[in-house]
Amino acid sequence: MWLHKMSYTAMSAVMYAGLGLGGVATGATITPRRQPACTAPPLQGRVVDVSLSEMGSGMMSPGPNPGSHGTRMRLTVTPSSVPAGKVSLRAYNAGVLAHEVVVLPLPAGQTPGRRVTGSDGRVSETGSLGEASRTCGAGAGNGIAPGSTSWTTLTLRPGRYELLCNFPGHYAAGMYAELDVTG
Repeated sequence: MWLHKMSYTAMSAVMYAGLGLGGVATGATITPRRQPACTAPPLQGRVVDVSLSEMGSGMMSPGPNPGSHGTRMRLTVTPSSVPAGKVSLRAYNAGVLAHEVVVLPLPAGQTPGRRVTGSDGRVSETGSLGEASRTCGAGAGNGIAPGSTSWTTLTLRPGRYELLCNFPGHYAAGMYAELDVTG
């Protein structure tokens, strides 16, 4: 019950300290002192930038979605449409939590954000074409640390793809976007 008595500033300071980000607590906010931990090397094909973040303030309070930690999470892609062929995803974690990017084909007629989540707060990764989830590295790993980048290069056919973070509760909290690959 001690957590309920901690101020938001104190909880944020503990979270930043635990993540090794360093920061200065001033009133009700934390001003992080962090530089990007790494950048991607030159990548092949069309490059799609993926930004991962959380929005909102009540990260320790119950939120509208199970596992959302009281925030709305966000995954954005730029550009949202690329020609078929070699496509490199460059994922930057601008948030304070670890994230990942998983690439799944989007079935005809299905819109992003409609996959069924299991009791573990994750969606099935069956049919995944790859992921960027290695801090400061390419491919699969244990998650992209805050302030870090991960990347992957895939050969994509024309179609619709859903890019998502599949950490527990993140998909349900809004971490998904569509990438269209044209012929």
